[in-house]
Amino acid sequence: MKCALVTGGSRGIGRAICYELARAGYHILVNYRSNEVEANHTLSGITELGASGELLQFDVANKEDIQQVLGSWLEKNTENHIEVLVNNAGIKDDGLMMWMKDEQWESVLKTSLDGFFYVTRTVLNAMLLKRYGRIINVVSLSGLKGLPGQANYSAAKAGVIGASKALAQEVAKRNVTVNCVAPGFIKTDMTEGLDENELKGMIPVKRFGTPEEVAHTVGFLASKGAGYITAEVISVNGGLYS
Repeated sequence: MKCALVTGGSRGIGRAICYELARAGYHILVNYRSNEVEANHTLSGITELGASGELLQFDVANKEDIQQVLGSWLEKNTENHIEVLVNNAGIKDDGLMMWMKDEQWESVLKTSLDGFFYVTRTVLNAMLLKRYGRIINVVSLSGLKGLPGQANYSAAKAGVIGASKALAQEVAKRNVTVNCVAPGFIKTDMTEGLDENELKGMIPVKRFGTPEEVAHTVGFLASKGAGYITAEVISVNGGLYS
């Protein structure tokens, strides 16, 4: 069975990615940390699409949690191959650096950067042995441009971009690609507090994007047709910054 693991798959961009990969014929492993209601909602949507899936509850910021849950799944499912990994989980905790608390810095970096490292390392060996894999990391405009009040989030996402480019070169000869997708302003829970009418004036297409538009890009990078694309960052931002 071909599987796709999506971290932070319970809602928003993660949910849209789960649906996109389900349509492509993958068995979806929906990772979530705490919101079981929304995770089950995503799983129901996968089933409605005629696909299959299951929930994997673990905190990507906790390497012991990853090993216990994801590591155990791999041990019990030796016949099932995770072909696609989407590192989507991330949190924001904004604030100016002069007032930023240690825990704000640490929690944001652990979720995005440590999560990328520990989850990817756990599934990478099987991809290399099978000589096939697609790793797509959801980063951010913030990781490319840097945004005030987001020193922690910008650092985390920029770190994932750098690590992705390095890993891409390490695994390319085994037919494993590693790419990033960098959304701009997308209509999700994370942008609910923003004034779209004010901000869309900065965006050439004059609107916020949708989770589905990000998911379509992820779906392409996950496809066999994207085999000659690796170490790239594709922006989905309406022309805001490139």
